[in-house]
Amino acid sequence: MKKLVLAAALAAAASSANAGSLAEPVVEAPVIVEESQSASSGWVLPVLLLVLVGAAVASN
Repeated sequence: MKKLVLAAALAAAASSANAGSLAEPVVEAPVIVEESQSASSGWVLPVLLLVLVGAAVASN
């Protein structure tokens, strides 16, 4: 009788330890942040304006 109770207790403990299901886990895709290229070319517009102003002053 003791062996039967012990076997039932072990079977109950083993079955309750198995949690979850066979479904695939949901994995979220990583977030990728891309740096903008406008920060490195921020000097182009002021230089272009300076050249245009210099050309306007030189033509007078």
